[in-house]
Amino acid sequence: MRRAAGDLDAAWRAADIAPDGLFAAIDALADVPPDVAIARLMPWLSDRQWLDGRIDAALALLRADLFARPPLRLVGGGDGGGGGLVLADRGAIRLTLQFRPLAAGAPAPAAVFVPGRAAFHILADGGASIRLHEVAVSAAEEGGGFTAAAAASCRSAAPRPLQKGEALLLDTARQSFTLENGCAGASGDVLLLELAVQPPSCLPIRAYDVASGRLTHVSASRRDSSFRAMALALLRQFGRTDAAAFFVAETKAGDFAARWNAMRELVALDPATARPLLAAMAASDPHPEVRRAAAATYAFFSLPSGETGREGGGGPGPCTSPAPSTPISAPCDRDPLACRA
Repeated sequence: MRRAAGDLDAAWRAADIAPDGLFAAIDALADVPPDVAIARLMPWLSDRQWLDGRIDAALALLRADLFARPPLRLVGGGDGGGGGLVLADRGAIRLTLQFRPLAAGAPAPAAVFVPGRAAFHILADGGASIRLHEVAVSAAEEGGGFTAAAAASCRSAAPRPLQKGEALLLDTARQSFTLENGCAGASGDVLLLELAVQPPSCLPIRAYDVASGRLTHVSASRRDSSFRAMALALLRQFGRTDAAAFFVAETKAGDFAARWNAMRELVALDPATARPLLAAMAASDPHPEVRRAAAATYAFFSLPSGETGREGGGGPGPCTSPAPSTPISAPCDRDPLACRA
């Protein structure tokens, strides 16, 4: 089984790096603008004989042995939701085959805008509806001047039926779409190919509430920043105060969303280490909203003990609690019931 999977992986890689292969086509476009890369790679979405052949080969492995693992990289799907297969991931360019099941009564998804360009080819529409969304972005915002306070509202079109075979070309910094259940009795299962070109950008990823058009979330758009944010969240969950230096380093990142995320995680992990850094961020961070967020958070360190600035109090003054990774000695000379509590 391993030999068969390895042989298939080697055959696919050889085909991809051949002069007329997928990887070779992508690598030749490494330095062109995103819209040019999308236009030149469109044949890989419209003529899918190569993809049909790969799916057939993967299914042949499974027919021979149900425990086989075809050499296809999976993404998502772990929670029973949408998932897919990564067909190519080279630099800023990624091609994925995506499956999006739409459950009846599910809450409306957010409209998400990611800097870059993308093309979508609908392979199965499942009777679903599509809703297009737009948001204005200025040149100053693209250059690093984005603020949540000045962000434009999202405008959404009315839903329309999704059509098998249709193609969508989007400036994904400004255009997005969501899928909804369409006609009664439809499966709602959508299958599509996505070709995305997402070079590094100063503009963050933004999520909007579709009903109100209001900005609800901002995160770093660089993939390396996203990976580091995930790593810091895990280290904080594990209480790894010995890794504080990694958090400190990320608070100096070029991406403002990454800087603030790292500081927020550090405050939760190790307040004593975070406090002077938070004060410095409040005073001198180049982004105005990061400065304001840092100043508001730092104010909690200065409240008298037992006050939080909210009705009811109960919060910390200067934090003297041990970090999560530090064991707390039980007061065994006191009432044992209090010890257990």
